[in-house]
Amino acid sequence: MSKHTTFRNSSKTRLRARTAVVVAVGLGASVALGTGAALAADTTSAQVQLPAFASVAALDDALNAQAETQLKVAAKEKAKAQQDAAKRAADARKKAEASRKQAEAARKSIDAWVAPVASYQVGQPFGKAGSMWANKHSGQDLVVGTGTSVMAVHGGTVVKAGPNGGGDGPAYGNAIVIKHDNNTYSQYAHLSQVKVSVGQTVTTGQQIGLSGSTGNSSGPHLHFEIRTTPNYGTAVEPVAFLKAHGGNL
Repeated sequence: MSKHTTFRNSSKTRLRARTAVVVAVGLGASVALGTGAALAADTTSAQVQLPAFASVAALDDALNAQAETQLKVAAKEKAKAQQDAAKRAADARKKAEASRKQAEAARKSIDAWVAPVASYQVGQPFGKAGSMWANKHSGQDLVVGTGTSVMAVHGGTVVKAGPNGGGDGPAYGNAIVIKHDNNTYSQYAHLSQVKVSVGQTVTTGQQIGLSGSTGNSSGPHLHFEIRTTPNYGTAVEPVAFLKAHGGNL
């Protein structure tokens, strides 16, 4: 074989090799373009895709921010709900305590014994002998002005009320007798006005009349008795009785 023939054959071989490389390179570019636009050599295509990636990132950030805001709002709402619940519970406890104290005060008021007048001077004592009485003095006199409010020393039921001592006689003038829950009786005499009636229920400290000087009286005062029955002649010393029951004269 001549040298010219060999040279031509070699040239053809190198040309085919270059063509194969070019084809292979071209094929690779085609594959790359088919599987992902980001790998394309075309700069225009790359510029078109980049804003799309940027928009996705911005949307992701916006969604994250929105989710964070919603979580904060939910946390605030939960905290407020807990505060409201705690306040309601505290209010309920306060109301329960107030009701308990009110009930306790009412119970103490029911159990209490008090003086029949708020302010007075001590007059003739129980058991004193004298011309003013057929026998010894059956009560404790409390000197007050006419029209002073007279109160029930303890809760009970009115069993006598009116003139003539409510039935005990004219010496008492206008008078009231109240039966109490321990089967004792309190009597209030020489009243200017009677403000209760027989059968009426009264409470501790309730106004039942006004002081005066009716009946066998030398001046305005309240004649006060504690009795073991509703009738005259069963009186006990009232000062010691009230003291024993938490009241004072």
